[in-house]
Amino acid sequence: MKETVTQINGVPIRRNFVENLPYNPHLKVLLKDKRKAGILSEVLFWKKVRAKTFHAIDFDRQRIIGNYIVDFYVKTLGLVIEIDGSGHDLEQEYDDARRNYLESLGLVVFRTTDFEVRNNLSLVMKDLEDFIVQQYGTTPSSQIP
Repeated sequence: MKETVTQINGVPIRRNFVENLPYNPHLKVLLKDKRKAGILSEVLFWKKVRAKTFHAIDFDRQRIIGNYIVDFYVKTLGLVIEIDGSGHDLEQEYDDARRNYLESLGLVVFRTTDFEVRNNLSLVMKDLEDFIVQQYGTTPSSQIP
């Protein structure tokens, strides 16, 4: 059995660390600009998860994986969190290719929208809890239909 990272609502959450992720150092310059942009939904989400305040889980913000910069990343779970803005409606093909690439590395992707984060953050956090329990919970009763 894999090591337990934390518990969510009494359900042990197993570790799913993905080693040797590809990294494009040329994207490092874009990280600073992206962080300075201060996209409201990302800032609001970050305030909820930074410093292990969300179930003692350590989140990284603006992480380079391959040729992509993901919004948030949880190393111990191999979990990518993406917050899609309104422009993502027009980028379905790009989003699908990105998701397929990330999943091919053994990562799991949780997506939410900018609108949901700005207007119903508590629901987004509950959905994330449920998603983590479903993906990483260690007991059969933790599986959410």
